[in-house]
Amino acid sequence: SGTMSKFYKARDLTTGKVVGLKLLDSKKLDPIEARYRGLGKPTEGEIGLQINGENIVKTLEWGVARDGTKFVVQEYIEGPGLQTIVGRRTDLDAAVRIDLVRQAAKALAAVHAAGFVHRDVCPRNFLLEPGGRLVLIDFGLTVPDRPAFMQPGNRVGTPSYMAPEVVRRRQADHRLDVFSFGVSAYEILTYEMPWPRGGSKHAAMRSTEPADIREYWPEIPEPLAKMVMSCLSTDPDERPASMENVLAVLEGLKEKVA
Repeated sequence: SGTMSKFYKARDLTTGKVVGLKLLDSKKLDPIEARYRGLGKPTEGEIGLQINGENIVKTLEWGVARDGTKFVVQEYIEGPGLQTIVGRRTDLDAAVRIDLVRQAAKALAAVHAAGFVHRDVCPRNFLLEPGGRLVLIDFGLTVPDRPAFMQPGNRVGTPSYMAPEVVRRRQADHRLDVFSFGVSAYEILTYEMPWPRGGSKHAAMRSTEPADIREYWPEIPEPLAKMVMSCLSTDPDERPASMENVLAVLEGLKEKVA
């Protein structure tokens, strides 16, 4: 069970393949969708079909069941959630942790390239397959990257990862994902958070300077430290302009960290 859905491991009786079946909770979803009435917002299933990439869960089909329940059929990802790995402080080499951050950046770059903003980037929404592939899931809060869908007042996402402009109910754009990615990357690399964990009551911490990532990992490569800290800037204009810029830094580290 999730916040707005239930997820099942199922078998497609036509192909025999194991798939993931997501059943959406209309009572929780409809009030959120109502904010975009008249704007032509695509459904979660339609959005999933438009976002493609190695690190994106593949959407197979979507529709409405006979009882009116909306559903999405996806590839089934076998593996733990990234939040489990982080929460258990699993002993991973620096190169592996950096690769996880790189894969997360690739996933988010694919979302933005398709013209969308994910709005709930956090370790909970990534799954790690046994072979090491990291997969971004859950497009329940994803919207087109257009001002009409990013109006002030829509405070959605996971509180500890929300960008300041979302917390303060200000106009936002795709850079809110860059901030959430920065918090997630910080956590993946150090198993710590830039600010105390918590819900909205801790949101005010976002107006203060985050703890420097070098405090938790003194030997962190300097380009990586600068990139992560810039993602955490309170001012969106001081963050990397795109996830492609973030990826450029991460790709440059491949030969330097082993």
